[in-house]
Amino acid sequence: MNNWLQRLQSADLATWQQHRAGEVRLGAALHYLNPLLPLDDALVGAFQQGCRFALLGIPEDIGPRANLGNGGADLGFNAFLSRFINLQENPFAAAGKLLLAGNIRCDDLQQHSALLDNADPDQLTQLRQLCSELDQRVYSVVRTIFDAGLTPIVIGGGHNNALPIIQALASHAGQAADAINLDPHCDFRLLEGRHSGNGFSYAAKAGWLRKYFVLGLHELKNSATALQQLAAAGAGYCSYQRIWQRRQLTLAQAITQAIDFVGTDESVPLGIELDTDSISGMPVSAYTNCGVSVADAEYYVWQLAQLARVRYLHLAEAAPAQHPAGLKAGMNEAGQVLSALVLAFIQARAALH
Repeated sequence: MNNWLQRLQSADLATWQQHRAGEVRLGAALHYLNPLLPLDDALVGAFQQGCRFALLGIPEDIGPRANLGNGGADLGFNAFLSRFINLQENPFAAAGKLLLAGNIRCDDLQQHSALLDNADPDQLTQLRQLCSELDQRVYSVVRTIFDAGLTPIVIGGGHNNALPIIQALASHAGQAADAINLDPHCDFRLLEGRHSGNGFSYAAKAGWLRKYFVLGLHELKNSATALQQLAAAGAGYCSYQRIWQRRQLTLAQAITQAIDFVGTDESVPLGIELDTDSISGMPVSAYTNCGVSVADAEYYVWQLAQLARVRYLHLAEAAPAQHPAGLKAGMNEAGQVLSALVLAFIQARAALH
């Protein structure tokens, strides 16, 4: 039995749930897993009850810190839940298709990692080993979600989790998967031990990632080595500067370019990746005021989610504690943005189910 998922029930959300007479909020309309059944049976049961999307959190910041970055990504999923469950349940929400699965169990890894300093080479190695352990847990749970016929929406944690998600999809499908990633960084760094900057390079090396396209890659935020490895792997990109600085093509044209790059073979599964450090003002490990708007990020998700071969959405790197105004502001802003992106995905996919 898979023990790496901490299942959530409605009672777990009580401290965040708001109430108003005459209204029903999403938290009251979501589906939850049967706590008495083995995970695979509980997930299949949820599918049989009409669920099509499984909300999954990863409360960790090991990957970003193993990449010499800042912590805080462990609170991204909680930020999302605290806002999402208080949205209105109405015909636009498709609440009947939403399963709140829970979050990956990683408290033990987090506690161990809290004692490690990424400035010390030996301790940095230990952080990267912990990230590898996390990979196995994420893979195990996400593979089970795919096998049940559900579409995972994975929220929180670092972009390191792209690797086990892609591995799970490729393993489930029996073939390598494609991915399109809205991200200023290509995350194609050296295979130097696992961290948030090399999820896609590891996936490509293992044969789990077929075609990969980075939309919004920043021309000055990627090392020459990473760009060389990206090119050697046959991956593609359209830079932030081409779209938003030089206005050489529109966002819609860039998205079309990404879709054309990965191709239209519907037998090949496709994942939507979004690093929230692409968004201006978003509380993340690598905070920026020189990114894309929330509206553009929503449009990116909505456009890609209409493709029939899309199999998951992954929203990484939100770190509420990194907000300049403090944790409370960070939880509020991260929660709003993550909720908006999830709804863009659900609304685009709902018509396909």
